[in-house]
Amino acid sequence: MLFAPGREVLYRNIDGPRLASVRPCRVVSDDDRGLLLWLARGSAVAIEVTRDGRGLRDMPFDEWVGQQTRAVVRTWQGPGLLKFIPPDADHSVWFFRDDRGHFTGWYVNLEERALRWDDGTVAGVDVIDQDLDVVVHPDRTWVWKDEDEFTERLAYPDHYWVHDEQAVRAEGRRVIKMAEAGDFPFDGTWTDYRPDPSWPVPAALPAGWDRPAEPRI
Repeated sequence: MLFAPGREVLYRNIDGPRLASVRPCRVVSDDDRGLLLWLARGSAVAIEVTRDGRGLRDMPFDEWVGQQTRAVVRTWQGPGLLKFIPPDADHSVWFFRDDRGHFTGWYVNLEERALRWDDGTVAGVDVIDQDLDVVVHPDRTWVWKDEDEFTERLAYPDHYWVHDEQAVRAEGRRVIKMAEAGDFPFDGTWTDYRPDPSWPVPAALPAGWDRPAEPRI
C-alpha cells in the first residue's frame, strides 16, 4: 500500500485500546526508503485527555490508568515538521525546525512499527508510541529522552502498552549507530525541505479520524 504524494494521511498514536493522538499530515513521498509526511503548523489535531482536561504527562501513570479519557480536537502549535517512517522498523525520525523553518535536529520516536490503512476517503498509519526517544543534534551527538517516564510505566505491566523493554532499547541503540555514522536519514537529506505552499493547512479532522485501530497480528 503506497500513498500518493500530496494526499492527507493521519498519523495516529494508539496507547493500548485508546486513541492517544491524531495528526493529519501531507504525503511528501512514499517509496522504498519509506513514508515521508509533513505536519503543518496550525493543523487540527486530536489528543487524549481526562474528563478534567489533563493529559498523560500531567499526572503519575498509576493515576492515569484509572481515568476515563476522551479525544479532543486542538491545534498543532509547534513549527511544521517532517515525519519519516522507514519500512519494517520500530521507529520514526522527525525533523525538527525553528519558527523560521531552519533545521534544528532529529527526534527518533521509538514506536511499534506503523500499520497502514486506507478507507478510501480517509487513510492513515497507526503506531504504538514506546515513550523512550532519542534526540539527535545537528552535529549527530545524541541523548536519550523520557527515560524517567519509560521506567515509571514499565512498573505497571498490566496497563502499559510496552511489553519488551530490551527490544525498545535495542532499537534505540541501532538507530543511534546510524546517526553517529551519518547514515540515511541522518546524512543531511531533507534538512532544507520546504513544503509545497499550495498545500492547505487542515482546519478540521476528516470524517473517520477516530475509526478503530488497525489490528496487529
